Amino acid sequence: MPLVATGEIVGTAVRAGLGAGAFNVIQIEHAQAIVAGAEAAGAPVILQISENAVRYHGALAAIGRAAVEVARAARVPVAVHLDHATGPELVREAVELGFGSVMFDASALDYDGNVAATAEVAAGCHAHGVWVEAELGEVGGKDGVHAPGARTDPAEAAAYVAATGVDALAVAVGTSHAMVAKTAVVDLALVAALRAAVSVPLVLHGSSGVPEADLTRAVEAGLTKVNIATHLNVAYTRAIRDHLADHPEVVDPRRYVAAGRDAVAREVTRLLGLVRATH
Repeated sequence: MPLVATGEIVGTAVRAGLGAGAFNVIQIEHAQAIVAGAEAAGAPVILQISENAVRYHGALAAIGRAAVEVARAARVPVAVHLDHATGPELVREAVELGFGSVMFDASALDYDGNVAATAEVAAGCHAHGVWVEAELGEVGGKDGVHAPGARTDPAEAAAYVAATGVDALAVAVGTSHAMVAKTAVVDLALVAALRAAVSVPLVLHGSSGVPEADLTRAVEAGLTKVNIATHLNVAYTRAIRDHLADHPEVVDPRRYVAAGRDAVAREVTRLLGLVRATH
């Protein structure tokens, strides 16, 4: 099945009242595992590569091309997405590599600066048929829209979408990045208010910290694209640790990394069910 556009996956989910799972890739094994998990679920999926992952690899090209090739070989629809890019240069590189979407993060700027920078990136991406996600910042909050306690105002969100022309909006509704405990409380009433006010699909970042039943409720309340990274990293690391503890003689990384890859695939299948990625 050919590589598809993120907008196609998210748009189909919106029309069906479903969620779209978006999972972060750090190594090629993550991309393989995410696709295997999606194939087992019979669901579309979005592979995300963050600016932090690009920094880890030293450049986007190698891991980006690998993710695109894994997506092209999949038996379900798979899109490749650039996550949390803070500069237009990385966005342009992702577009050139064939990514179908980018998340441009200008949330560290004030509102006017965010609007100006995001509108310029959106216009450039749209000229190449690339879908754009963005987010609003929190004034004074170094963690931006995902700082603990940050909340997105529905009226401001609607104005921001109209001013920037973005295709999706990441919203602050009670989650935070890099949570390993599922203690986040999603403001479902705010999700519903945002869904009523904003004309584009809504995105939940920091989903690893959300209790699993609340992931389903969040999609039912109006969130569509659900980003998950840390939860998969926990599963990956735990499986490798367990394998090495059980097999201390192993030195071939293919043996223990495969255990992590299999664990991630199983979690992706399960999580796609929780976010209602299929009927």
